[in-house]
Amino acid sequence: MRAEARTFLADGPLPDWDASEEEIDRRARQLAAIPKPVTGEEARALVSCFGPDDCYGVAWTLLHLIETGPNPVFTTRPARDANEWHQRLYARAGGL
Repeated sequence: MRAEARTFLADGPLPDWDASEEEIDRRARQLAAIPKPVTGEEARALVSCFGPDDCYGVAWTLLHLIETGPNPVFTTRPARDANEWHQRLYARAGGL
């Protein structure tokens, strides 16, 4: 796994809308530093970084980054109570 992905992953899930502007900007910069396309290992690890909301659009950036890697990340339908972003990734990959 590349260093940029490890750095992003080390900070855990994205913050919610209540986070400071500095924190959201910092996470967005970390995400932008990850070279595309991501590897399969990186894509599978990055799915753990979705937070409780869209983090002012940063979650969409994360979703699009994951989609640059080998798809699908999810080969089975996520549970009904799974994170909405996991549901989206599954559906966007064709809902295999």
